[in-house]
Amino acid sequence: MTEEITGEYPIPELMATIPLEASARVTVACKTDLGRVRENNEDKFEYFLPEDERTLASRGLVFVLCDGMGGHAAGQIASELACKTFIDVYLNHPSASAEEAGRAAVVAANRFVLDVARAIPSRRGMGTTLSALILLQRQALIVHVGDSRVYRLRASGLTCLTEDHTAAEEMVRQGQLTPEEAKTHQMSHMLLRVIGADEVSAMPDIHALDLQEGDTFLLCSDGLTNHVEDDEIAFQLSKSPAEAAWKLVVAALAGGGSDNCTVMVVRVDEIVSR
Repeated sequence: MTEEITGEYPIPELMATIPLEASARVTVACKTDLGRVRENNEDKFEYFLPEDERTLASRGLVFVLCDGMGGHAAGQIASELACKTFIDVYLNHPSASAEEAGRAAVVAANRFVLDVARAIPSRRGMGTTLSALILLQRQALIVHVGDSRVYRLRASGLTCLTEDHTAAEEMVRQGQLTPEEAKTHQMSHMLLRVIGADEVSAMPDIHALDLQEGDTFLLCSDGLTNHVEDDEIAFQLSKSPAEAAWKLVVAALAGGGSDNCTVMVVRVDEIVSR
């Protein structure tokens, strides 16, 4: 499955003076699958590729993936609300700082999901992860809540750019579990941070990284990482984005397909100086 959204998006005048020094040209491929167990797909992805220079200079290219939870249709609603709200608020926020806009977008998404959950009894307790990749000028900005992941493959190898916000991973960070033990621990899917919780529990990790031509990024739900090891992820990401997206989901299904599986592959083909 592939899709593209391009065009102009209105931005506050405050950002109009930010010069466009560089922008990334990318190839994008996406695929999502119900899996072998679930009856509905609670994963959601969106991306926005602006063409006008003002938006490219101030906000860049935006890719978002969410993995909802809550049962029935609630998880699907949470992930859709979060994806769309994040992009809308991020693009329209008045701050010239992309980091500040990204943080505000997470706060807004969290508030929207919470408000809907409180208003409709059948949706109470719904929530979602949120992982965003923003390619801005010569940097990659990561915004992350939950246990979906963002990876980067470059010549030096595969790197996971996010930390899982789960109880088991927190125990790893505290030295109470090894990474291998955490994979099968009973708290491996107990989220400590999630969109749809209180404001503290929805606080995102945000960090910026240098961007290089040839970088290939992967955003994925845990339906992939539950069944596919990093070595296999790196091997598939070395292929074209379309083939990588397809093969990664096939590998997750072959490994058990216990959850919805969604991948977004973003390859940086060129960084154009302006």
